[in-house]
Amino acid sequence: MLDIKDFNILETQNTFDFKGFLSKLISYWKWFILCLILTFTVAYQVNIRKEKIYGMETLIVVKDENNQLFSSSTSLVFNWGGTSDKVQTVITTLKSRSHNEVVIKELQFYINYLKQGEFSLQDAYGETPFKVIIDENKGQIANQLLKIKFLNQNQIELSTTFENSIANLYHYADNTNSSTKVPIGDFVKTFNINEKIELPFLSFKVTQDLMNLNNLKQEYFIKFSDFNGTVAGYRNVDVEADIKGGSIIKIAKAGTNKARLVDFLNATVTTLKRRQLESKNQFATNTIRFIDSTLIDVEKQMNQAEGDLKDFRRDKNVYMLEGGGEALTSKLSEYDVEKDIVNRKIAYYNLLKNYLEKNNDYSKLPAPSVAGIEDPNIIGNVSRLIELSAERSELAYSVKNDKMFAEFDVQMESVKKVLLNNIASSKSALQIDLSLLSSNINTAESTISQLPDQQQDLIKFTRKFNLKDNIYTTFLEKRAEANIIKASNLSDVDFIDPAKDVGDGLIGPKTSVNYILALLLGLGIPFIVVFVKTLLDNSINTTEDIEKLTKIPIIGVIGNNKDNGNLAVFEKSNSTLSESFRGIRSSLQFIYKKQKIEGPKIVMLTSSISGEGKTFCTMNLATVFAMSSKKTVIVGLDLRKPKLFDDFKIDNIIGSVNYLIGQKTLDEIIQKTHIPNLDLITSGPVPPNPAELIISESMKEMIEELKLKYDYIILDTPPVGLVADALELAQYCDATLYVVRQGVTKKGMLSVVNEKHKRGELHNISIILNDFLNESKYGYGYNYKHGYGAYGEDYKESKKKNKFLNWFRKKQ
Repeated sequence: MLDIKDFNILETQNTFDFKGFLSKLISYWKWFILCLILTFTVAYQVNIRKEKIYGMETLIVVKDENNQLFSSSTSLVFNWGGTSDKVQTVITTLKSRSHNEVVIKELQFYINYLKQGEFSLQDAYGETPFKVIIDENKGQIANQLLKIKFLNQNQIELSTTFENSIANLYHYADNTNSSTKVPIGDFVKTFNINEKIELPFLSFKVTQDLMNLNNLKQEYFIKFSDFNGTVAGYRNVDVEADIKGGSIIKIAKAGTNKARLVDFLNATVTTLKRRQLESKNQFATNTIRFIDSTLIDVEKQMNQAEGDLKDFRRDKNVYMLEGGGEALTSKLSEYDVEKDIVNRKIAYYNLLKNYLEKNNDYSKLPAPSVAGIEDPNIIGNVSRLIELSAERSELAYSVKNDKMFAEFDVQMESVKKVLLNNIASSKSALQIDLSLLSSNINTAESTISQLPDQQQDLIKFTRKFNLKDNIYTTFLEKRAEANIIKASNLSDVDFIDPAKDVGDGLIGPKTSVNYILALLLGLGIPFIVVFVKTLLDNSINTTEDIEKLTKIPIIGVIGNNKDNGNLAVFEKSNSTLSESFRGIRSSLQFIYKKQKIEGPKIVMLTSSISGEGKTFCTMNLATVFAMSSKKTVIVGLDLRKPKLFDDFKIDNIIGSVNYLIGQKTLDEIIQKTHIPNLDLITSGPVPPNPAELIISESMKEMIEELKLKYDYIILDTPPVGLVADALELAQYCDATLYVVRQGVTKKGMLSVVNEKHKRGELHNISIILNDFLNESKYGYGYNYKHGYGAYGEDYKESKKKNKFLNWFRKKQ
């Protein structure tokens, strides 16, 4: 017997039982198998429904293509800067909205060609036996599937279904939206190939694609998507510079249709080359535009001068008039040409200064060389301004960074100030040259004034004509020069390896990832469930749980009953369950011997609440004593909820209550059972005052009389956690067995029995762990049902049965 001073209550401990948790995980192996089957099935279904993903790429090089025809006087081109600057500009441009708008517009990728796949609609671009040519100025129905079915090689059936009376339309000419009324229901109509289809919601024609005429039996669908949304989808193209070769750029794009990817990648590079060459030719283009506008006036002036000269020379002896004046005429013509050059330079500087002061877009500036300006500072700064202006305009569509634009503005303002200073200093030098030329011309003209009048007139008309002719010829040369340079320029961007479908390129879907995810989920979900269940489970499940919560010894562990009957020991005396009760009997005898208890023995069985198997243990422990030829009696003292009689097929008309109130004698309430040496005293009718009967003198008399008749007296009492009846009976008992049921008894309930034992209200107490299930050790199933159920008004049961858990255990 335990000494109370050695008793130490350990009511709660927060340590986690890893060994028990691992054992529980193993016991739920069926859940793991079920979850794995489920997750792998889902992963398989997802994988077979996913479209294949392809990756296509192209390689381009960015270099400095210098025109071999350039000279110091033909600076009609500007560059983007060094190669590294060009590479960054190309990368930014390829991802810009403005660039991709041009590409998508040319490819008309906002028209979706689809076909029905095994599980969903698939991209049929490049496979359809037809092409759709739309009228971009008219509205096309938005995001509506239009089915196209070939009736024969020259006829198609166009059909769709309208769910609403209003249809939204896209206008691709200006990217606007509108709406129109449509008939609700199915729309079906037949059209000829190449026939213009004019409907309130459509305006296009269908042409044949001779490359895919073998696919006429397939049904196809077309759908018109939002232009801006389509462009946004292609701006995520992967562009990166090669680490080893800084001027090499790889452009890659992933998608479900290889033909579409190839066309997009090649078109985006072709568009880039064209736009870059246009930018590179900007000087030449501006120069040609300026010269063309100037030549019109110069040509008129030259024709006028030529006409005046012809009129003057008519009916005159020109040879006599020219005699003696050739040298003066030649000299004056040279002075006039030089003066015109100086004037043109000054006029260009005035034009340039005025343009710089009144405009912010400098991309349309003509080249300084058009005016004969060869000053490297002027040429370099004008070129730099055009470069910065063009680059800023390009970034405006792809970058939303005010700081970057501010930096561009600062740079352009700085170049503009330097250029204005250059203009001022150059104009000052030209004014000096102009004064000197004017003085020389005045000297020559004073000499001419001494010649005869007709000779002076001839020199005047000849001089005027020569000047206009020289100017006209100079502009023609400059224009031809600009055209030659423009024609001979090469783009700084070129293909190394164009995109091409060579049969590979498959990069997805990543089916292995889904299967790995299925494995993780299949193992993780039941693991988490069991883990959370373990954390939230406040029930006693193992002997270790009991040992952590109390110092009361465990006298035995009872497994489960596989059968429906509660008389398990009598019905299967050789079972493991029977051996468990025999072990408890042996332990009780050891306790009696150690405590030197002789004569009849009284054993009381109690528990915390109903449903823990107290009555089941009472019947089978009594059966074990009876089968060992010991006269044994079970006394039903659960006066509030009688139950013992059911399994013995004995009625409960009379019992302990009748004796305690003096109605019957002991012999009259004792009933024989079908088990040899085992008698039963049922509790009898439910009294109005069960507690008073338990503590009455009649109870003591009944116990004393029973000691005279039996070797073992087994008391079946109410739960000690609910009522005090069992505590009143403890004074008569030689041993108390406290029944704890695995998965039912809460850990906190042991604090009640700990406290009562500490105060001495329960003595010689031991614990029975009932209904123990540990497949890894015992291999028991979980099948039997027993316990109290509801106590009605007398007992307030604290446990709510977990129906799902009971069902699952029963299935196991």
